[in-house]
Amino acid sequence: MDYRAALEVYKELLLVYLMQGRRLVNAQCEGLEPWQIITGAVAATLLALWLRGFLFQQENLISRIKKMMFKLIRRIPFVGASIQVQLNKALGDMASSLCTLKDGMRYVKMLPAQGLSQTEVLDKLHEYRSLAEVQWEHGKVSGTVYSGDEKLTNLLVKVYGDFAWSNPLHPDIFPGVRKMEAEVVRMACTLFHGGPSSCGTVTSGGTESILMACKAYRDMALERGVKHPEIVAPVSAHAAFDKAAHYFGMKIVHVPLDPHTMQVDVKAMRRAISKNTAMLVCSTPQFPHGIIDPVQEIGKLAVSSSLPLHVDACLGGFLIVFMDKANFPLAPFDFRVKGVTSISADTHKYGYAPKGSSVVLYSDSRYRQYQYFVAPDWQGGIYASPSIAGSRPGGIIAACWATMMHFGENGYIEATRKIVKTTRFIDSELRNIGGLFVFGRPEVSVVAVGSRDFDIFRLSNSMTAKGWNLNTLQFPSSIHICVTLLHTKPGVAEQFIRDMKDSVAVLMKSPKDKTTGMGAIYGMAQSIPDRSMVTEISRGFLDCLYSTDAPSSDKL
Repeated sequence: MDYRAALEVYKELLLVYLMQGRRLVNAQCEGLEPWQIITGAVAATLLALWLRGFLFQQENLISRIKKMMFKLIRRIPFVGASIQVQLNKALGDMASSLCTLKDGMRYVKMLPAQGLSQTEVLDKLHEYRSLAEVQWEHGKVSGTVYSGDEKLTNLLVKVYGDFAWSNPLHPDIFPGVRKMEAEVVRMACTLFHGGPSSCGTVTSGGTESILMACKAYRDMALERGVKHPEIVAPVSAHAAFDKAAHYFGMKIVHVPLDPHTMQVDVKAMRRAISKNTAMLVCSTPQFPHGIIDPVQEIGKLAVSSSLPLHVDACLGGFLIVFMDKANFPLAPFDFRVKGVTSISADTHKYGYAPKGSSVVLYSDSRYRQYQYFVAPDWQGGIYASPSIAGSRPGGIIAACWATMMHFGENGYIEATRKIVKTTRFIDSELRNIGGLFVFGRPEVSVVAVGSRDFDIFRLSNSMTAKGWNLNTLQFPSSIHICVTLLHTKPGVAEQFIRDMKDSVAVLMKSPKDKTTGMGAIYGMAQSIPDRSMVTEISRGFLDCLYSTDAPSSDKL
């Protein structure tokens, strides 16, 4: 039987089935009046639309059912009351730990009737500085302060003072700030091997840089007809991508990691791509474990799927660009990789600029166009802004520019050499401590550890007692240290290893003991199936940050 004859047979069979279906429908409608048929059809259509809306939402059905169940459980009187008592206790403990003042100190709740003199203001500021208990200057803090050099601080204070009143919103009035911002972006593009068409903007930090890239790719997706844009990102990607999805009405699809390497599972990422995917994401390195995702593999996936790829280098961007010249070679991770369309990198981390500066870079200016916001019909004139903020502090941009010019390539290479060398020393030494294991193979500045013998949060508590401030992580439970220039000072890394060894030795004597303090709270938070309770506690924590009602220590 040839092709045409077979086609004719299929047509005849299709007609037979259609006729049978027609007779079946007509038989069901016998005896019904036209208004009943129309009403039934409308009702069925509305039901189908409702079911579609109920089943296919940004949040999956299972997650919504779980939330509904937990809400119902909390409405049971004795259960809800018991949970609320525990929540109130946790919030009260946080308020006491965060908002307690030293003896005699009070919160200012009204403007002083008579303004203070400069000397009085400076005295007050000294009093506020005395509230700090963690001495970051001694290098016992993970990340947070990436340089702290006194000479650099003096330079930045002077530069900021000179440009304190400047605002890049008015480039005609402050042309110097416009020039500096353009130069910061161009220098960053050059570092990440951007071509002549590469471009970007300065932002207030890594979160805004990530938000801007997501906003650009969302608008691109909407333009090509995607109604529900999705971000496909590793579970280790920064929470700013979740924030972007929340702000911009997107859905984030989290991709699991390889449990051995802690890199994103590229095969799982391929399976996660759908017709709604607006962008792919990878990290260099990711924050929790300091692992660099396989950018080249994901780049190939982006090209084959015709999707933009964002490389989040917010944490280590200003280290990885210098690692080759510091004799720590890495596989290509930037615009050299085909498929990479944007990169975020924080100048206020290993760029050593003051807090409040980052860059988001694009391989081509056509991507940046989607980042911009323009309101052409506003009565106040045509409003156009490159990023979230309207007015921006020109002093921060000037200080960022000054830092980059002051360090120069040689300065950054030397700083990178010190930090990576120290990180690898810490990594090597931690692997020799029985009871601990290191996650993956960290290559840049973060080393994360876990334990199969004891609750790792007990180690966090022990190190806190020794004056260290480390980052606690979840899913899986772990802690990490983010190495900065302060850790490269003589003896700091060695002291960290000694304290870790001593702490682990004590814990291994009674590995099954229960965790207490903040470690217990953090561990418990992971085990709570109702994540809305964790959200509630977290919101309470944020409320505490703005509280001016907590008692001073002499009233406790």
